[in-house]
Amino acid sequence: MSSVAFETQRAALADVVAIPVTPFAADGSVDQDAHRALLRRLLDGGVRTLTPNGNTGEFYALAPQERQLVTESTLDEAGARASVLVGVGHDIPTAVASARHAREHGAHMVMVHQPVHPYVSQAGWVDYHRAIAASVPDLGVVPYIRNAQLPGARLAELADACPNVIGVKYAVPDAAKFAAFARDAGLDRFVWVAGLAEPYAPSYFSAGATGFTSGLVNVSPAVSLHMIEALRSGDYPAAMKVWEQIRRFEELRAANGSADNVTVVKEALASLGLCRGDVRPPSRRLPEERRAEVAAIAAGWSL
Repeated sequence: MSSVAFETQRAALADVVAIPVTPFAADGSVDQDAHRALLRRLLDGGVRTLTPNGNTGEFYALAPQERQLVTESTLDEAGARASVLVGVGHDIPTAVASARHAREHGAHMVMVHQPVHPYVSQAGWVDYHRAIAASVPDLGVVPYIRNAQLPGARLAELADACPNVIGVKYAVPDAAKFAAFARDAGLDRFVWVAGLAEPYAPSYFSAGATGFTSGLVNVSPAVSLHMIEALRSGDYPAAMKVWEQIRRFEELRAANGSADNVTVVKEALASLGLCRGDVRPPSRRLPEERRAEVAAIAAGWSL
């Protein structure tokens, strides 16, 4: 990919990076009609960057063929209206195959999920990402960093070997660590995406982030877009008003180690009649007493 094309992808990352849900039908299969309708709702709401097969899309609960289906549907619906950042991961051959599948269907970027392994060395982290990035040198590559022990110098090492590593989804819940990591890796070298969504976006933007991921955007695109507009203009009081508006919703998602992260989003969508609230194990449906609270929040945003 040309440097001009990479700049286009960098611009797409400096935005609300939506993580669409994967709705399921009554028989447990992916509900393709509902999925496409939800994608169109995001696009019609002004969202211009989509990440199929993200964590809010239940990446780890999808079968390989389902991940391919979600990728293809998203690229088809996005067309020229939005950039698509396809989530890939698991073992290296699987991640490489997924990245190449995304490229074959028109994607220009992939996000590499944090390696799920009990023993992750810093050098091994670089090797893992380098193998994936090198397999698709024409795609922009965005590592998803959740490892608080990884130093910024390792990211710089990866980008030295693979210049198509153009952005970072940083999801360590520590704004001071993020600020240091970004500067050690190269603040201006990458697009920094606040990977813990709206609750962390104001603090991460103050330290150099220019985009943030969102699962909440599935429920109300306008709320997420209002926050990024405020952050882009440096109006932190306005951004914090949005923060206050979404606080309870995000607290419910984050409770008990984020056990209900996806569940709360799907329950809100179900309350609006947009899809079923079903999730796959190891997630689970919300307790009855929480469903009414989530529905009330979603209804308030829709007014």
